[in-house]
Amino acid sequence: MGLVVQKFGGTSVADPDRMRRVARHVADTRAGGDGVVVVVSAMGKATDNLLGLARQVSANPSGRELDMLLTTGERISSALLCMALLDLGCDAVSFTGSQVGIITDTSHTKAKILEIKGDRVREAIAQGKVAVVAGFQGVSTAKEVTTLGRGGSDTTAVALAAALRADSCEIYTDVTGVFSADPRMVPRARKLPWLSFDEMLEMAGAGSKVLALRSVEFARNHGVPIHVRSSFTWEPGTWVSGDEGRRAMEEPIISGVVHDVGESKMTLLGVPDRPGVSALLFESLAHANVNVDMIVQNTSVDGTTDISFTLPAGDVAVAQPILERVGAEVGAKGVDTDAQIAKLSLVGAGMKTSPGVAARMFRVLADHGVNIEMISTSTIRISVVVERSMLDTAIVALHAAFGLDADSDYSAPLPERT
Repeated sequence: MGLVVQKFGGTSVADPDRMRRVARHVADTRAGGDGVVVVVSAMGKATDNLLGLARQVSANPSGRELDMLLTTGERISSALLCMALLDLGCDAVSFTGSQVGIITDTSHTKAKILEIKGDRVREAIAQGKVAVVAGFQGVSTAKEVTTLGRGGSDTTAVALAAALRADSCEIYTDVTGVFSADPRMVPRARKLPWLSFDEMLEMAGAGSKVLALRSVEFARNHGVPIHVRSSFTWEPGTWVSGDEGRRAMEEPIISGVVHDVGESKMTLLGVPDRPGVSALLFESLAHANVNVDMIVQNTSVDGTTDISFTLPAGDVAVAQPILERVGAEVGAKGVDTDAQIAKLSLVGAGMKTSPGVAARMFRVLADHGVNIEMISTSTIRISVVVERSMLDTAIVALHAAFGLDADSDYSAPLPERT
């Protein structure tokens, strides 16, 4: 008997009808002979609604109390799904994160998993039951309820799969897999049958919302194959694994074009060009838990330079006073913020052995009148910052230029399940 972990997102369990459909699928999987552990998110917009309630009663809700509040959404989902499974004659039992033994650090609203004990889940599986686990939550080393932050249910599912040595982790969502670009922006985007962990990490980090970055990191570190599927069609989706041998010889250099409109650019203007200024700035931002992405420092002119960086738009309010304080301390001329930007990335393992990808990317953007403001690269990713108003033009142009449109001459076999 194999073991599979199935995670269902908020849209998959958004209402009683969807909940019953998920229950039938889980029951069918169990009837097929596999042991099943299910991780569920809160129903639909439940988490957003709870956050809204918190903000109505408090301008600055306590992190501890937020975690106590938000974890109720997943507990509701897990209990309801168990009820639906029991009505189908499928024995099931629900667990909270603390009951499963998901031990985290003490950072409320964005805790990190330190250990998963999992004894009660193993016992349930041994008894032939489906274990339904409330995602997004754990218990800290200080014995407090914690949440894992955005995408926390994905992280819960992959971490459980690693701890239980599951054969795979199926992530069910409202899309049929990972696409070469956002299908809402590029109608000719293709579904990718397989991606390496590294490619998926770069896509998640560059703005793809299909899988949470931390869940992919966990999967790569522990060798957990992920299958991204739709709970609306149940069709085969996209496999994410570490088997580089699965890459077809005819696979294109670039796997996907990813964008992110959730970042802003901040610039510390007229900074004296001397050692220690950048260290002071970015140490101060790190101390405030501001996640800096791309960084550019201009060439010194008359002894001063500009330092620009991108960050999540939600962190601008935290970063603004820090830049003003550091600017005053070092004698900078001012602070500028630009919220009308977008990050655009090409991702593909093939570019490691294919020179000229960056040049081609820049030429395509130039030919379509798209100005590049910042550039960042890794061995399998090239990212640029452009004006948000030019994003649609840039995505469509790059998708076509690198042969990613659905009618181009490319097909790759769907890898067998590991």
